[in-house]
Amino acid sequence: MLPSKTLGLLSVSPLVHCSLNTCRLTPVFFYQQCPAPCNDFRSAGRTHCNFQSTRSSHASAAATSVAYRVGAAFSAKGRRFNTKHDLFSFDPSRQSSERPPFTGRPASGQDAFFISSIGNSSSAAFGIADGVGGWDASGIDSADFSHALCRNLATNAENTGEQKLGARDLLSQAFADVVADKDIIGGGSTACVAVGNSTGHLEVANLGDSGFAQFRLNAVHYDSNPQTHAFNTPYQLSIIPPKVLARSRVFGSMPLRDFPQDASVTSHDVRHGDVLVFATDGVWDNLSANELLQIVSRYMAGFQAWQSSDRGTTVGKELARLTKEGGIPKERENSLQTMLAVAITGEAKAASQNSRRDGPFAKEVQKFYPHEEFHGGKVDDICVVVAVVLDASDTGA
Repeated sequence: MLPSKTLGLLSVSPLVHCSLNTCRLTPVFFYQQCPAPCNDFRSAGRTHCNFQSTRSSHASAAATSVAYRVGAAFSAKGRRFNTKHDLFSFDPSRQSSERPPFTGRPASGQDAFFISSIGNSSSAAFGIADGVGGWDASGIDSADFSHALCRNLATNAENTGEQKLGARDLLSQAFADVVADKDIIGGGSTACVAVGNSTGHLEVANLGDSGFAQFRLNAVHYDSNPQTHAFNTPYQLSIIPPKVLARSRVFGSMPLRDFPQDASVTSHDVRHGDVLVFATDGVWDNLSANELLQIVSRYMAGFQAWQSSDRGTTVGKELARLTKEGGIPKERENSLQTMLAVAITGEAKAASQNSRRDGPFAKEVQKFYPHEEFHGGKVDDICVVVAVVLDASDTGA
């Protein structure tokens, strides 16, 4: 049987809305795994290797001023996905600085997320973190780490006075705050953090095997690469307690510990009608970027947010209205971005529990470890954040 992700203590070889009115105007922060030199593991279009480069997707000029409307959905491993409660909607441009940050923790397992405006500007910060499950063997719940990281990310973004805040800088400060928190005795997490400026510039710092994709007019415009030391052993931020460190030294090895400066930083131009999807590996292990595109396109085209004509695919005139809370006449997932987050989470959840359909993770195992005979989906916590980009000059934005 293929073991789950571990802390890498013993070896250096790969082991085998709610749409709550009480919080929609405040920053929200909600919610993996370790050891060997990197080989070029590839599956379903995702490159599992350690990249430390800065890449850019500048295919077209960005809008003069853009706004971000963001929704999220989540489902913990072993729990039924509740589409009426396991979701969240947020408009960073309407965040109130007079209200304190919402500090609740949803039923999302070790996955976490955050969404916040940046200071008093119309720029936004959002992203995800995935707590390292292998710490359970040491009596440490990494959910505390990932949730605290996202809480710090949201709070620091809200309180910053810098308009040119960098994604890696934001991650670095949040990690430093976790390290300084005496209530966090250990644990670890991956992270994928985005800073979206009102100018249409998006910077993303990705560390580990969570990631994001940018969809534009019925096409995959960008698909991020995960960072791993080896198969199923992603980069991770961590706090290593002295006892764990001493125990690992007995076996002649060192626990994995990566830092924010190890994150891959990429820059992107975004424009009106773009859909940005940030997700933990509970999604990427079960759905490919092209499968996500099918989901996104189905809803964008269904609500005429993307429209096809003789001129090709264009952005629909009702996009701003559809992304407002209540823009879609449903009780809970009543905005386009939240509906997309719910749809992706639901599809990933179903794929993870399907023993007859081999997802990206199963295909990767079969390629590199054929003796394991691993089939079906990979059950895990799932967290999805979806941002729809709007032209801020739109009268409905």
